[in-house]
Amino acid sequence: MKRFKFTNTNNKLFFVSKKLVFTIALGLGLLTASAQIQQLAGPRIGMTLITAGSTADFIHKGFDYVEEDENKLGETGSAFTTQYGWQWESRFADGGGDVVGIVEWIALVGGMEQGKFLPSVSSVIGARTANGLEFGVGPNLSLSGVGMLFAIGHNFKSGSLNMPVNLVFMPGKDVDSSFNGEDYSYNTGARISIMVGFNMSK
Repeated sequence: MKRFKFTNTNNKLFFVSKKLVFTIALGLGLLTASAQIQQLAGPRIGMTLITAGSTADFIHKGFDYVEEDENKLGETGSAFTTQYGWQWESRFADGGGDVVGIVEWIALVGGMEQGKFLPSVSSVIGARTANGLEFGVGPNLSLSGVGMLFAIGHNFKSGSLNMPVNLVFMPGKDVDSSFNGEDYSYNTGARISIMVGFNMSK
């Protein structure tokens, strides 16, 4: 049987091969790290269109409008309001691939440009892709009650700056209620929002 001799030449080749494998592994690791799906938590600002309903009435006229018997809810038409707040997020089903599951918590305050305080809190469960596309659905709690929202968005990058832009839709709700002993029905009004945020890649 022929015995293999581990000569100096073979020894050099072994270490060269080991360095090459290490360099390739390191390069792949860096590429993977730079291609990771971004975390987009941070501040959010935006604008919301509220279709005709009780929420738009409150923005236009305040509680006085609702308390006057001759007024009908929804008569003031649609309304616009600004939004300001913060988004937090966590991940699940993160296997290092091109899609990751996310849970977002968004706290916003609207109506400040009109001297009103309209807080809302949303929880959205969805997914985000490596190219920055995201979508989700979840509950929203505001002064008009609890509703379900639907969101889709995209992250625009400029160097290390992330600028997520989201389109959010929340349908209005038909409500049967009573006020001053009288029964009445109204719609809260649908909400369509454009939200923009930013953060820096780490």
